[in-house]
Amino acid sequence: MSWDYNMNLHFTLCLQHRDFVIINKPAGISVHKDQQAVGLTELVAKQLGVEQVWLVHRLDKITSGLLILALNKEAAANFYTLFEQHKIQKTYWAISDKKPKKKQGKIVGDMQKSRNGAWKFCHSKENPAITQFNSCPIDPPLRHFILQPKTGKTHQLRVAMKSLGSPILGDNLYSGNQSDRVYLHAYQIEFDYQNEHFCVQALPESGQIWQKVCKPEEEK
Repeated sequence: MSWDYNMNLHFTLCLQHRDFVIINKPAGISVHKDQQAVGLTELVAKQLGVEQVWLVHRLDKITSGLLILALNKEAAANFYTLFEQHKIQKTYWAISDKKPKKKQGKIVGDMQKSRNGAWKFCHSKENPAITQFNSCPIDPPLRHFILQPKTGKTHQLRVAMKSLGSPILGDNLYSGNQSDRVYLHAYQIEFDYQNEHFCVQALPESGQIWQKVCKPEEEK
């Protein structure tokens, strides 16, 4: 997707608060400028009709789903603190076409840089990435994973899935098979902000295989 032709790109607003918004970020859109003239924050600000929004966390370019953007510096500082203290719970969906070593549990391990911008797990657990997960079959050989990261390491979920023997479908960097997109989506985000509880969910907006997960139960 070329940003040169997406100046009028419209993001789905999942929640609008006086201090922040939560959007459903499309797959293929970087949270950073990526050497483009206009970045995601500028596009969202334009859509909202405000001067500026603040990025308080990130999603990989290939990942779709819920992204919080602060509307003022004070809110941005509050969210930085919430993320640092691990007080924001995130739930991701992923799909793989490879059978995992185990169907549910916890993946724990230190991470270090590998080649070509990738990361890998180490045997040590000094400052580990921690991911809770469970999974269920869809249509063979597809399997739906629900991932809850307890830490916020770069590429954590993608590395965790590869370590299970179930790389994310479409994630070529981590040995996933070719597909129409990388099947990783930030589905739910939950937190308390100024004594108010928020729990927001958003379904994927692209990807043919997500339809197998998202369609009503009676149709499955």
